[in-house]
Amino acid sequence: MIMLLGVGVYFMRRNASAEDYFVSGRDMGRWHIGLSVVATDVGGGFSIGLGGLGFALGLSGSWMLFTGLIGAWLAAVLLIPRVYALGSSKRLLTFPQLFGHYYDARVALLAGIISVVGYLGFTSSQILAGAKLASASVEGLELSTALLVMGGITILYTVLGGMNAVIHTDTVQWIVLMIGLILVALPMAWNAVGGWEAISASVGPEMLALDHIGPVKLLNWAITIIPIWFVGMTLYQRIYASRSEREAKQAWFIAGLFEWPVMAFMGVLLGLLARVAAEQGMLASLLPGAAADIDPELGLPLLLRLILPAGLMGVVLAAYFSAILSTADSCLMAASGNLLTDIIHRRGNAMDEKRQLRLSQLFTLLLGAVALVLAAGMTNVLSLMLHSYAFMVSGLLVPLVAAVFFGQRDQRAALASMIVGGSTTLALTLSGATLPAGLDANLFGIAASTLCFITVARLAPVARTSP
Repeated sequence: MIMLLGVGVYFMRRNASAEDYFVSGRDMGRWHIGLSVVATDVGGGFSIGLGGLGFALGLSGSWMLFTGLIGAWLAAVLLIPRVYALGSSKRLLTFPQLFGHYYDARVALLAGIISVVGYLGFTSSQILAGAKLASASVEGLELSTALLVMGGITILYTVLGGMNAVIHTDTVQWIVLMIGLILVALPMAWNAVGGWEAISASVGPEMLALDHIGPVKLLNWAITIIPIWFVGMTLYQRIYASRSEREAKQAWFIAGLFEWPVMAFMGVLLGLLARVAAEQGMLASLLPGAAADIDPELGLPLLLRLILPAGLMGVVLAAYFSAILSTADSCLMAASGNLLTDIIHRRGNAMDEKRQLRLSQLFTLLLGAVALVLAAGMTNVLSLMLHSYAFMVSGLLVPLVAAVFFGQRDQRAALASMIVGGSTTLALTLSGATLPAGLDANLFGIAASTLCFITVARLAPVARTSP
């Protein structure tokens, strides 16, 4: 954590403008970008959440990140060729500015608001993931204290260094994560539960199969995760930060492969080993009760706390904290960029660059504090993260696809579809309504947004903006 703060201070001294702060001067190579993309997307929420899926579903939980692979490669082939050159020529800093180009300022403003809200929730989920891991792994550490430490470190180095600090630390954090999980956590957990024979004897065969999952669950994951690769502000910042279109596409292919199979199987296998340990009664001394009653997201941290000695425990905690921080900082940068560039100051050419840089840091600090407060009121990492995904996807996907892929630029249709899509998903989620066949609220939000866009565009046509 001290090292991360040092990186923040280093880039604070090098950043000279908001362009340096938000898109790293547009000069990042494929490996830095690729590792930063996968570190941001998988990060702490999926690291802890995948462990929970492995605990509850077994190896079938790995299919969640298969949708991430599909999303990354589709975006590389379909999206990047259409938006990279535009972002470079127009000097774009944020995703909603793309909406301003295709539609108008009102659409860009609404897109900025949706993105800020979504990424605040996402930042909160990452801080909560780190706090849950720390409090479950370290004896006597309260969740509230862990929240303050994880949130404070994340906010501080992000405020100081901006996107330069975020991308460079993401690369290091991903390497630390791989070393900690592959070389320490996985072999020691495998050995602690007794190897393959003990695993197959402790859990049912469905936990070891890849088809222990229904089509509805797969559809729900796909409809939430694949579209985020087309509307994620964190991803557009990295597209704009790439030094060329070719390197941006290569970065997305790299990220997809690291998501699935690498991180997918490693995450759920660790969660499965925690389930085996719970079934064997190994976790009873830390959390009495049946395996089915344990919070799935706490199973893995409790197992690590039980089996790892001092030193190695620190290595694994550093690995998970690296994953968590790598996502939290990117989401915080996204929300800050949206707030300053798309909501507060939509005509950036009138402001002195130094003043704009200082305002960027101030807004990052304020939004970080809000995210910390939100995290303190939440309990489940994966659900908070997926709800944030769903809110952004259902509000932003349809107008993006309509403009970029079909040349439709009706401002009224875009505004109406964004409001209807986001509101539908939010209302269904908050109401707790039982949806047909167990389908995700996001599917209904996207459907409502699509229907609304088509209806308004046909019934109330207006003059389109010029290309």
